[in-house]
Amino acid sequence: SHSEQQILSSKLECVQSIEDGVLAEAKCTESNLVTLFPQKGSGAKTQTESSLKLFQVETETRYSKVDSEDVYVTSILYEREETEREVTGGEVTAQVWKLCLAHSASFETADLFMTLVFELRHLSLEALKAVWQRSSFKCRDNWQPLIDALPSCATEACVVLMKEIISSGEVEEDKVEHFFWSFSFISKPTSGMIESLAPLLKSPGASQSCFLGVTALLHRFCSVYNSCDSVPAVQSVMRTLGKFLRGNCSVEDSEQLSEMQLVLKAIGNAGLAAASLVPMLSLCASLTTNPMEIRLAAVQAFRRIPCSVR
Repeated sequence: SHSEQQILSSKLECVQSIEDGVLAEAKCTESNLVTLFPQKGSGAKTQTESSLKLFQVETETRYSKVDSEDVYVTSILYEREETEREVTGGEVTAQVWKLCLAHSASFETADLFMTLVFELRHLSLEALKAVWQRSSFKCRDNWQPLIDALPSCATEACVVLMKEIISSGEVEEDKVEHFFWSFSFISKPTSGMIESLAPLLKSPGASQSCFLGVTALLHRFCSVYNSCDSVPAVQSVMRTLGKFLRGNCSVEDSEQLSEMQLVLKAIGNAGLAAASLVPMLSLCASLTTNPMEIRLAAVQAFRRIPCSVR
């Protein structure tokens, strides 16, 4: 309509020349007209001209032909040749020092960090503890390389060390959260990992990421190993979670309601391991005196429990 004014008017024209199926030349002209106050005739105009021209075509290949025997199909996961030699705690400590001295945004730093992660995977718990005592320092930019490398290590020794660091309160809260969320990505969890982490659920003020991180690890463990509900470490975690339900998920105030919702979400996270809590979850969902949020959370806690469980 005439009442609506067009503020921006743009135009783009390009002319391309093609020779033997190859783009030889391209010329473009772009103009933009901005009229904020059309009634006064004022405005601003920009005009841009660009030209692209093909100068030469190289027919020779710069790369030597690759022997087909050296080519193989692999996944996009990061590959690294495993070393046969024994890695010492002194070498790992030296690696941390190198990271501290390297420029923070360089290819060298990335390579040093990956080397540190792979070296950590070769250390026993005792060796890791010794490295932690020597290398828990912060670099000049307040960075702790060892703290950032531990979540990518994913061995039982690294998980146990992370648990001890969490319990000791030696690191900031955001790093603790990072530890917990990393448990979800451990591809080969062990019962020893679960056993070491289980006590954290009983600690006063255990965070949401603690409940969800530990139970996500539990779910991954049960996805890999059959009859996981007979493993003592798994049973210990489920007993702890079961006690939080207080028999029928009854709550007295909004704070208890939030805590109960978190516990039910964690039970849902655990999946196959939560089969032993099915009778209690059923009661929580069917009890009409429970708040609707709790009943719904109890139903959602069944999301990973197999249908074979009655």
